[in-house]
Amino acid sequence: MSDQATALCIDVYSDVICPWCYVGKRRLERALQQVVDKVKAKVCWRPFQLNPTMPEQGMERRRYLEAKFGGPEAAQSIYDHVAAAGAVERIPFAFDRIARTPNTFAAHRLIWLAGHQGKQDEMVEMLFRRYFVEGSDIGNVETLAQAAADVGFDRTAIEAFLAGDEGGNEVQGEEAAGRRLGIRAVPHFVINGTSVLSGAQPPEEFLAAFREIEVGSVVGKAGA
Repeated sequence: MSDQATALCIDVYSDVICPWCYVGKRRLERALQQVVDKVKAKVCWRPFQLNPTMPEQGMERRRYLEAKFGGPEAAQSIYDHVAAAGAVERIPFAFDRIARTPNTFAAHRLIWLAGHQGKQDEMVEMLFRRYFVEGSDIGNVETLAQAAADVGFDRTAIEAFLAGDEGGNEVQGEEAAGRRLGIRAVPHFVINGTSVLSGAQPPEEFLAAFREIEVGSVVGKAGA
């Protein structure tokens, strides 16, 4: 990496039950891979619950689809579109395996904790895969503990963490900050606090944003 690499701080507001957030993650990764020698990026995952009033135990999937889309059949065209995008990004979405739509607050607490242990991206990736590929209930404490163990955490320590409330205020605070920014849908990317991309944009859009930041950085140095 060049000593003159542009520093990027990328805050990604997302929910682990949002399929477009999974697609957006892949597209961001592809964009960063193309500029790996030109930028030094730090990606931070921020919470945004799509269903903040979801019961703690979650909801049977069919009931959820009835309430949100009018039923599985009405949701199918949406899922077909997402699955096609996922195929391009090598994400084998398996929506038919999902039996429950979870409350994601505990998952966001776990992601928050992983951020303090240098394993946040791995944790997010694992939760996406467990939910969208394996159909696991990521609102379930045992499922979350196993997912954390699989990315290198001590399972007993994670079970104790999930049984408490550590990180809860921080997650609520981060989510509230996002809503104050006007975020109403995810994924939502905030780059260096100013450049904003909403939705699972193609890699080209990320690259354009990176270039604008790089040019701005050069102009700023010249004017100093």
